[in-house]
Amino acid sequence: MSILEFEKPIFEIESKINELVDLGSGKNIVLAPEVKKLKEKLEKMKEEIYNNLTVWQRVQIARHSDRPYTLDYIRMMMTDFVELHGDRQFADDLALIAGFAKLDGRKVMVMGHQKGRDTKENIRRNFGCAHPEGYRKAMRLMQLAEKFSLPVITFIDTPGAYPGVGAEERGQAQAIASNLRDMSGLRTPMIATLIGEGGSGGALGIGITDKVCILQHAYYSVISPEGCASILWRNSVKAPEAAEALKITSEHLLKFGIVDDVIPEPLGGCHREPETVALNLKKVLLRYIKELSALSQEELLENRYNKFRKIGAFIEEK
Repeated sequence: MSILEFEKPIFEIESKINELVDLGSGKNIVLAPEVKKLKEKLEKMKEEIYNNLTVWQRVQIARHSDRPYTLDYIRMMMTDFVELHGDRQFADDLALIAGFAKLDGRKVMVMGHQKGRDTKENIRRNFGCAHPEGYRKAMRLMQLAEKFSLPVITFIDTPGAYPGVGAEERGQAQAIASNLRDMSGLRTPMIATLIGEGGSGGALGIGITDKVCILQHAYYSVISPEGCASILWRNSVKAPEAAEALKITSEHLLKFGIVDDVIPEPLGGCHREPETVALNLKKVLLRYIKELSALSQEELLENRYNKFRKIGAFIEEK
């Protein structure tokens, strides 16, 4: 398991506990009292550290390499997943996967950004940064879901859309803009969940939905903290300050009305108890699907339009 800098004291105590347990079991030595004291100390330390995280530390948890990705949630929550490929114009984008699945027996269209677990897979998945063909594939399959009246479920986890020359030549900005336009008019229930990083247009490209959920330590931002720091201070080292200023945590987003629901995570992040988090998320998704399916198509579109129109604040001067 990867260890973040602020987590090192926790893992040091966990290592000591494991050593004592191994020592006691191997030589029939009674070390239960010492192990109990260390476990009590460990629990107190976890609560102290994880209940007082800075915004930057939460960003690090959102990027944790052990955190569940889209395919993990599909495996834990759904059955009968059939992946579909290609935008019918250029290629298949492995950074954004999509397909049919069943959620508690109900057919849905599911899609989301997919990162890799090692360097080789990350290169193959382009670190979760989708190309224009990924967004075009997503839109093609959302329209297919609309045709068959299937709910659309999206998982957002990307630092941003891929900014490379090739992607720009193939119309990255237009692909995302087209998705924003077309998603607003799809006549089928849609739910997005931020499971890790939610960076800029790369996240919005599959995020214009009726309901937007977020895991407790995920974040949603117009720009990464590093990118913001580079622009404002010409120094990415100031990313922790930028993270604080951007107001990107789940609590901020809920307060501002940008997200509709926050799914709690266990101490340390959802990679500590992924099955529990997946079960809680599944309950929320099923609740929203039931709620949205009861609406007429006209009500669905009107509510979605109003949801995004009211985000933000401005002052008119006469």
